Amino acid sequence: MRIFTLASLSLALATPALAGPKVGDKPPTVKIGGESGGLISGKEWSSDSLKGKIWAFFYVDPDEKDANEALETALADQKFPAAKYASTAVINMDATWLPNAAIASSLESKQEKYPDTVYVKDLKRVLVKEWKMTDDSYDVLVFDKQGKVLFAKDGKFAKSDIDAMIDMIKKNLDQTP
Repeated sequence: MRIFTLASLSLALATPALAGPKVGDKPPTVKIGGESGGLISGKEWSSDSLKGKIWAFFYVDPDEKDANEALETALADQKFPAAKYASTAVINMDATWLPNAAIASSLESKQEKYPDTVYVKDLKRVLVKEWKMTDDSYDVLVFDKQGKVLFAKDGKFAKSDIDAMIDMIKKNLDQTP
């Protein structure tokens, strides 16, 4: 019985749990503001902003910020039209031991590198609680213009994942007036 228990535990640890919104879902509206965080400017952020365009959405533990640099670069290289495509990066600031001041400095650098991305601070793991996003990870979603999930992946992207995401965005950009 003990061997079965250890084998079951090993399998459970090796199989990543699928958390967060799934393809086809339209997650409920979530607002992040005040003591929970918000936009870098200090204003409240609402997930209702993820409509009207194709949105690439990143939910990132600061300790994992470099995990998908190849994805970030590949997306920037596409130069998708701003009228049809945008991106939001929500930083799960409660998932790290790093001080908020250090994270804020890093966000300023990211904002300079990717000026068209909307950056949001999640100080209280709001999206982990409300959308069941994976904590301590690098989650990526793509939303259509109605706010429905077209693509969802958690963790480090392989080249095939990057290609699949870019193809999904291109396909849907063609369908976005």
